Amino acid sequence: MLIDTHAHLMFEQFEGKVPEVLQRAKAAGVERIINVGCSVKACKDGFAQVQEFNFKHGVELYSTLGLHPYDASEVSEDLLKQWEKMLLVSNDSNASRRGIVAIGEIGLDYFKAPVPHDVQKAAFVRQLEFARYAGLPVIVHNREADEDCFEILEGFDDLKIVFHCYGSSLEFARRLWKKGYYTSFTGIITYPKTEELQEVVKECPLGRFMIETDCPYLAPQKYRGSVNEPAYVSEVAEKVAELKGLTIEDAGKISSENAKIFYGLE
Repeated sequence: MLIDTHAHLMFEQFEGKVPEVLQRAKAAGVERIINVGCSVKACKDGFAQVQEFNFKHGVELYSTLGLHPYDASEVSEDLLKQWEKMLLVSNDSNASRRGIVAIGEIGLDYFKAPVPHDVQKAAFVRQLEFARYAGLPVIVHNREADEDCFEILEGFDDLKIVFHCYGSSLEFARRLWKKGYYTSFTGIITYPKTEELQEVVKECPLGRFMIETDCPYLAPQKYRGSVNEPAYVSEVAEKVAELKGLTIEDAGKISSENAKIFYGLE
């Protein structure tokens, strides 16, 4: 069983195609997908997809709530109240309506985000506070903001944290692992000339990694240039297995067990 721990099935690339995408995922051994919110619309649409598609086509679908640094200026008390109501629906005793398992993706992006750093930081902190209130783990987006991310997270040692689509240095990864944080790897590790990132994978403790697609982006080398999708997380598992000297089955199993612990999946 594989778990794609970071997908965006609510994006336009998958419009009208989710059933077939889920069928291909199941055929590739993917049985669970975390459908990650990143904007106000994506959070609503992702949760709606859980209600529509969960347990269909042999795949369990979960969602998250969070605003990407690109949309940091939209974090408001009114929005958080809306999220609180969505969490109440998610925790309904009717299993078909369950589904919100994390806050994210949230964080800092000093590479491309056209949002002032102070606005990003304030939004990051407010969403971390909401995660603490909700009792949920956090999916962190970090791009060229290592030190500021780390400093902010120092104030939230009680939260479970994963740095998704990890792309920073081995030295920084060691600091994260020492804190008990997780690092999640995408199809980038299959690309040529990513030796430094591959060294991170090799050294990552077995209990501190997960795998993801970040689809529709970052298709692995075999499918590079095409729309990425959850079925391709098997390519990431294969590369992790190669780099860590594991069987593909064990790489997938370990990642999935880590994801179950992190997201509180039964």
